[in-house]
Amino acid sequence: MTSPVSPSDHVSPRAALPAAQYAASRHAAWLGAAAIITDEVGRVLLVHPTYREDDSWLLPGGVVEAGEHPHITCRREITEELGLDLPLSAVLAVHSFSPHHPDLQPATACPGEIRFVFDGGTLHPDQVETIRLPREELSEYAFLETRDAVQRLRPVDGQIMLAAYRARLGNTATAHLADGRHIHDVPALDRHDVHVRYRPLWDSPLHRGPVPERLPVQQAWAWCFVPDGRVVLVADPGPRGALPMLPGGTVETTDATPEDTLHREAAEEAQLTLAEPVRLGWVLDETGEVYGGVGPNARLRLAARVTAIGPAAVDPATGHP
Repeated sequence: MTSPVSPSDHVSPRAALPAAQYAASRHAAWLGAAAIITDEVGRVLLVHPTYREDDSWLLPGGVVEAGEHPHITCRREITEELGLDLPLSAVLAVHSFSPHHPDLQPATACPGEIRFVFDGGTLHPDQVETIRLPREELSEYAFLETRDAVQRLRPVDGQIMLAAYRARLGNTATAHLADGRHIHDVPALDRHDVHVRYRPLWDSPLHRGPVPERLPVQQAWAWCFVPDGRVVLVADPGPRGALPMLPGGTVETTDATPEDTLHREAAEEAQLTLAEPVRLGWVLDETGEVYGGVGPNARLRLAARVTAIGPAAVDPATGHP
């Protein structure tokens, strides 16, 4: 009895090529490795190379040498460029760069590049103090908000940085990109162009006790939890990207309590229905400048369970969803 022939029994013409000819037929590409490294408030670390004619900046990292694995390259380059030995906790993005991309410098004989972007973690202030640059290669470094970082990077490098940063921020799967664009479904933080804002002047601790009677409560924001433990953020779009915020807002004269403020704002901003909120504490606003200079006031922080989410609607405060 003749046994059936499976597809694997057929030898493809390519497999019969001489070794050298087969090797020459394989796709060739450069390999690169870089890292997302942030400070304690989420600003991303960029370095300024001395050798780029367009004055653009880079993520820390470099070229994978022959026979080297990308994660080894990344750690080596971080040590050579910054003087730091950092563990890499995850692959945040993998990017395929075509040889004809417009961001490629003229006359560069690049067959294309595959770049791995790793999570280099968060630097504490004492680690930042130890950074030492190879001055012949890098002139300076800076920690920047993502909105400012993209202005210093080449466009495709900015797209890669944002995808990797947001994969870390959202704790999502590795982002896969081709020429700066996601090749699968675009994650929510990328779809809404979400950035993180650094507020250097706001450094007030969270007070756990009740709000003193002398302090008016001007604001109520909350961590609103859905059943699987995630929290809801609202993103207010703008010309430089959307900034994520907790649901909540200013206490109005029509609100009987700050909890009423939260229920109202959560419904208006994100169509949330909440269980009864729990007060976590409050932070001191010493000037009340944002409210017209009303003087010292409290900004309340709460937590609440989300019981329902309605369809997206226009926020009456902003005029858009």
